[in-house]
Amino acid sequence: MKSVAMIVAHPDDETLWAGGTILINPHWNYFIVCLCRANDEDRSHRFYEALKILRAKGTMGDLNDDPEQLPIGNGIVENLILQLLPKKDYDLVITHDPAGEYTRHLRHEETGQAVIRLWQAKKISTKKLWTFAYDDGNKNYIPRPIKKANIYRSLTKPLWQKKYDIIHKTYGFREDSWEARVTSKNEAFWQFNNAALATSWLKKLENKS
Repeated sequence: MKSVAMIVAHPDDETLWAGGTILINPHWNYFIVCLCRANDEDRSHRFYEALKILRAKGTMGDLNDDPEQLPIGNGIVENLILQLLPKKDYDLVITHDPAGEYTRHLRHEETGQAVIRLWQAKKISTKKLWTFAYDDGNKNYIPRPIKKANIYRSLTKPLWQKKYDIIHKTYGFREDSWEARVTSKNEAFWQFNNAALATSWLKKLENKS
């Protein structure tokens, strides 16, 4: 079985950006780390219910997720990831793009950046890294998968419906909510086969900002 770690900022990120991929590969052995909302009884309960549907194991942290989104030190995010991961060696790690999926959420960006730094520092090991590949055209539209990404897949209608039901029924988001509207019928990922490539990608993004 392929050993897969998914590291996300919030409960629902695993489903919004990669739920179809998880469901289409039930033979993979998933461990999903969520860095925020462990002490939010409603969201944490829903996260673990979602994991049951996704046939995944996982755990949560309680990283600061206040609305003002003040930056969190690199070391804090990296240390929390290392604390929550049950092991450090995987066939595949999936996480946020270091630029995030939309304009903009610091926790998404910090999570993706931290995973790349940990890989480069050899504190986690993986054969491949996938980062979610979505953008919102600088707020011109809701986040959508990037067609030119290394991996772009369309979900069957039943598969998408199961993914949508997790967002709508398990997480409880209304049909007219942002989350429900963002639940795409397609999913996309950037793929990195070694830490040097991922680090180079990160540095290019940092130089643009």
